[in-house]
Amino acid sequence: MKFIKILLLLISFYGFSQDKYLNNNFRSPLDIPVLLSGTFGELRNNHFHSGLDIKTKGIQGLKVYAVADGYVSRIRVSQYGFGKAIYVTHPNGYTTVYAHLNKYALEIEKYVKLIQYRKKEYVTGNIYLNDDKFLVKKGEVIAYSGDSGGSSAPHLHYEVRDSETEKIINPLFFNLYPKDRTKPTIKSLMIYTLNDKSRINKKDINLLMPVKKISNGIYKIDKFSANGNIGIGINTFDKLDNANNKNGIYSLEMFVNNNRVYYHDLETFSFSESKLINLLIDYDYFKKNNTRIQKIFKVDKNNLSIYKDLKKNGELLIRDNFNYDIKIITKDFEGNSSILKFQIQGEENNTIISKEKDTSSYKILANKFQKYTFDNIMIAFPENTFYQDCYLDIKKENDIIKIHEPIIPLNKSYKLTFDVSEFSEKEKQQLYIANVDRKKYPVYQFTHKKEKLFYTTTKSLGKFQLLSDKEAPIIKPLFFEDEQWISNAKTLKIKISDTNSGIKSHYATINNEWILMEYNHKKGILTYNFKDKILFGSKHIFKLVVLDNVLNKSTITKTFYRK
Repeated sequence: MKFIKILLLLISFYGFSQDKYLNNNFRSPLDIPVLLSGTFGELRNNHFHSGLDIKTKGIQGLKVYAVADGYVSRIRVSQYGFGKAIYVTHPNGYTTVYAHLNKYALEIEKYVKLIQYRKKEYVTGNIYLNDDKFLVKKGEVIAYSGDSGGSSAPHLHYEVRDSETEKIINPLFFNLYPKDRTKPTIKSLMIYTLNDKSRINKKDINLLMPVKKISNGIYKIDKFSANGNIGIGINTFDKLDNANNKNGIYSLEMFVNNNRVYYHDLETFSFSESKLINLLIDYDYFKKNNTRIQKIFKVDKNNLSIYKDLKKNGELLIRDNFNYDIKIITKDFEGNSSILKFQIQGEENNTIISKEKDTSSYKILANKFQKYTFDNIMIAFPENTFYQDCYLDIKKENDIIKIHEPIIPLNKSYKLTFDVSEFSEKEKQQLYIANVDRKKYPVYQFTHKKEKLFYTTTKSLGKFQLLSDKEAPIIKPLFFEDEQWISNAKTLKIKISDTNSGIKSHYATINNEWILMEYNHKKGILTYNFKDKILFGSKHIFKLVVLDNVLNKSTITKTFYRK
């Protein structure tokens, strides 16, 4: 009887969520079958995925349609992130977002390029528009799919937001129906000791448990013993029909002796809480093993809004001589579910086998400002940089400052300062701060330069160093030479690269007039489209200036002919 009540509760809750969005009358943003490479709320680096990634058959240039009547309220062109994106506000209270675009519809494209030519810059930032500038109808082409920004392959990133609150809503509530009869996969389980008195199999050590698949959607693990407060974590993912992508699940719940103690789902969340993903997952394990384990319990400072009806935050109190039947259910949006069942035996424990305590050099009090100095280097942690008190291993080795390992999530940035008074002005010009955790590929940290002090702010722990960049960027024209006729060419392409501090900016002209060259940072290629401007005469002078992040400069000038 209790199980039936729980089932009815779940059905009514799911139906309520669906009913909230019944009157949206949206269509699909593409005219091909919806196949997803990424789901809403999927676990990503430092954030939840804020939309759906819809596959575009591995190509660019598919028509992107307005899903309902409305107006273009915002346009954005960025080098990273969403790349080219367009926002459409609808009278029903929602705003839809279309990102990683190749280009916009004709009139919108013209408008954006006017702004880019006026600013003499490819990146536009946010362009906010009045509600009468670009009115659109449901089914009208507003853009073409692409691979711009931080995309790793051609696809359309599609979002639905509440226009008033800006909260993001799962777009699958809005008339999108990817084929999905595939149950989620459960890979492994982690059992956590939550305090000094907790034990798992008589040890004060977290335990990774292999999962056995019994049948389609049914899993189990071996029985184990425990005592005290413990937590459960799970490694799970979902696949849709006809796709191999490991996507995120929609909901996760846990029952103890048929009583639900944990539930969360990915119906909606806000951007401001997205960084709390690092408290939902086992961040330490992820950084060390590149595998995300979701905690089926809520830790301190985790204020995510996705949780519902938690009992004691999902933590389990295991008592001597009691047995506990655990059931974990993981579901995708379509309701396909997988179930993991196991037993925990409560067993008295007097064995003293404890994990080694972390008592590294420096204890950090999360609610205090703390500053440390090492020769010419100063580290300043503002109040609440960390979510909780912790120990950090900080030391200077030669010219490298090691600030622990990057295995602790940070709530906000801290400041790292280098005293550069011993360097000459020329040497300081070429210096920059780099993250050198990956020795082969130092990562440029935006470096603020004062007369005697260089500093950066970062949300990453790890190794940092002052490096010198004495090499100018490399510029290589593609498919044309100096004094060449290129009358049939549609574009002019240049490859640029910098192996040290990285590319900062570029400035290109033809006949001394600025031209827009789109920069694909993934391939290092600048592209100019000859349709942008009418060139008079046949002889033309192309000039390109490229700066790296310490202002080393490279310049090329080429003559080309074009009828």
